Amino acid sequence: MPKSTRAGIVGHRGYSGAELVRLLARHPRVEPVLLEHREDHPGVPAIRNRKGPLSLPCTAEAVTGAGIGLVFLATPPDVSMELASAMLDAGARVVDLSGAFRLRTPENYQAWYKELHTQPALLAEAAYGLPEFCRDRIPQARLVSNPGCYPTAANLAIRPLAEAGVIDRSAGIICDAKSGVSGAGRKPSLKTSFCEVTENFSAYSILKHRHVPEVLQISGLTEGEFSFTAQLLPLDRGILETIYFRAVNADSADALLRIYEKRYANEPFVRIYHAGHMPDLRGVVRTNFCDLGLTLDAKTGRAVVVSAIDNLVKGAAGQAIQNMNLMLGYPETEGLL
Repeated sequence: MPKSTRAGIVGHRGYSGAELVRLLARHPRVEPVLLEHREDHPGVPAIRNRKGPLSLPCTAEAVTGAGIGLVFLATPPDVSMELASAMLDAGARVVDLSGAFRLRTPENYQAWYKELHTQPALLAEAAYGLPEFCRDRIPQARLVSNPGCYPTAANLAIRPLAEAGVIDRSAGIICDAKSGVSGAGRKPSLKTSFCEVTENFSAYSILKHRHVPEVLQISGLTEGEFSFTAQLLPLDRGILETIYFRAVNADSADALLRIYEKRYANEPFVRIYHAGHMPDLRGVVRTNFCDLGLTLDAKTGRAVVVSAIDNLVKGAAGQAIQNMNLMLGYPETEGLL
């Protein structure tokens, strides 16, 4: 097991990047290094002081010279496409927190992100970083694409049930998803300004949210079987998804919960609630856990799953560190529990 690693963070001023800095500060095997890539935030001299981590310009030369072994890209998709290749060429492995490398084909990316993909070879190479389902590819990968926050909560809830054949897919699945405002990023916009968000609750990107294809490709559902609505809560962080479906081949909530318990028996970051008990945001905020609760009306087959995560931790920075631990051969829970 490697003794220690220098990990660069690009985009450390954003919400996910700042969360990476916070979490890595307590990681016993990693030294965070701030990589400056914006012209309005030039790199500072490479000196260490008591006020924070080492800071360097985001260049291949700086990454190689500092011995940085892994780089987190907490950047918009276009910036991630631009930087990923340079960081890989500099000898660093990459965990990308944007949507740049989550979808499997340039055509799918263009359909949902409405932009051309400029790195199709890296898109094909990238390993999708949902450890609970994609763990086999992550340790050897040069480039890991961190999942979106909404798909993380949705896939952890849906896939075990879909695999077990207990969902009546002909009846469809409805995912009613709510997120805190930090999920929209730190860039100012009218939609996420205080006066628009406070004492308000709104839906957006109905039937065309760019996270939908991530749910489909991991859960195995088709677009026609899955209805997803994202909604903005007047909170800073947290995601709670209420997922509705018709159950088949199951006569009780306990029968469905046993599917979860078997599938997640060895997963350190998934917690299952007793039948009829539901998670809330307070239980997951600032943790890397996904909490799942389920109930079933056996007479009608109506079933509801509630999935809760912190969008900045299990939905972003925490899961990125989980992936980093797998890539570097560290215990998966290191720095997260």
